[in-house]
Amino acid sequence: MTVPRLADLLRLPPYQAYSYSYPHKTAYRALEPATPLSGLWADECRDALFLYLHVPFCSYRCGFCNLFALARPDAARVEAYLAQMERQLRATGAALGEHRFVRFALGGGTPTYLDAGQLQRVFEMVERHVTIDLRAIPAGIEASPETIDTDKLRACREAGIDRVSMGVQSFSDAEVRALVRPQQREVVERAIAAIRELAFPTLNLDLIYGIEGQSVASFLASIDTALAHRPEELYLYPLYVRPVTGLGRIAARDGKTGFRLQSEPLDGRLELYEAGRDHLLAAGYTQVSMRMFRAPHAPDAGGPAYCCQSDGMVGIGCGARSYATHLHYSSEYGVSRRSVAEILDHYLARDEASFASADYGIVLDADERRRRYVIQSLLVRPGLDRADYRQRFGSDCLDDLPQLRELIDLELAIADASRLSLSDAGLARSDTIGPWLVSASVTELMRDYRVG
Repeated sequence: MTVPRLADLLRLPPYQAYSYSYPHKTAYRALEPATPLSGLWADECRDALFLYLHVPFCSYRCGFCNLFALARPDAARVEAYLAQMERQLRATGAALGEHRFVRFALGGGTPTYLDAGQLQRVFEMVERHVTIDLRAIPAGIEASPETIDTDKLRACREAGIDRVSMGVQSFSDAEVRALVRPQQREVVERAIAAIRELAFPTLNLDLIYGIEGQSVASFLASIDTALAHRPEELYLYPLYVRPVTGLGRIAARDGKTGFRLQSEPLDGRLELYEAGRDHLLAAGYTQVSMRMFRAPHAPDAGGPAYCCQSDGMVGIGCGARSYATHLHYSSEYGVSRRSVAEILDHYLARDEASFASADYGIVLDADERRRRYVIQSLLVRPGLDRADYRQRFGSDCLDDLPQLRELIDLELAIADASRLSLSDAGLARSDTIGPWLVSASVTELMRDYRVG
């Protein structure tokens, strides 16, 4: 397949896809035969691993959400899920052999959907079955405002959680309603106050731009409201309306082929992004990626060194992904309630021994490993370390992926002997550049995947 010219892609709307992980989960397929974890991880460096636990439950499903999550599960299913996660933890810890985790995150879904006792149970099972000290490493949890209370937060803080990430999306009631999100501002304010009262070192707030009816003024008003709480981190996410999501079904019902804020070819999200970015930079925040902004008062990450390019990630729970050098694996992926429930039922029916093998994922050949390195490095500041790339792959990134030179020609990236970095204009087009760097084989797998 011929690589499309970036100059041609730049004529399209700027938001093509979010390259938060490569390859995307829609490129995963059944692994035949299944791969034993003990052999998979035997040759990996296992003294600086990232542990991720996935809780796929929420109190409601937001209209824009395409995550693996199930709203309002019955209590028995939640209890069964926690028991199954412990079985998977036990099997995985044994398969890893000697190891150490130096980063931890509890995501979803909404982990704070669990009650305080269940959260404490999760933290205890983690420290019982794998080598980790949650109080000595960076450890985070995702939350939604309506699920937060003091007892839950206290259980998290006492366990060692030092970062709470909360999706607010907007402080405008009208914009929240447009997202099909039953959220009240007073609930958000109360949740933030509770987080601050328990002195979590890092509070991250997520905001969305591109909401129907949103203006630059209303977006900046939400940012200013967030800034009043002095969050250590702020994420600005462009709204994507994808098939099978609530907003996607609404668009299809109304006869729209996609989500349009204005008549084509205009797209108001870029203007909103630039206004929000400039506002946060003026407030003293540092831009880390197109989405992430870090406050000057944010604490250093601390803890043992972890490098996402060389250190592995181990995912526990239905929907969690694991990353070894040559293989990424997980459970299957779905969005609709039916497909999520079916995948979850399959997970709950597994016996403990089955968790010692990976049976669904994607093998990364040399080309895919190089592309992963480039995408994961280039889309964040300070950019791609060319010397590190040479050391890993024995070649130069511009020779392996000649298309990168077009970034330089278009003044979307700056290159010197040590680094390839996106310019401000390049960073703003991350959601075009990321998909442009996807390989032909992964593109085909993603295109053929049917999200249920």
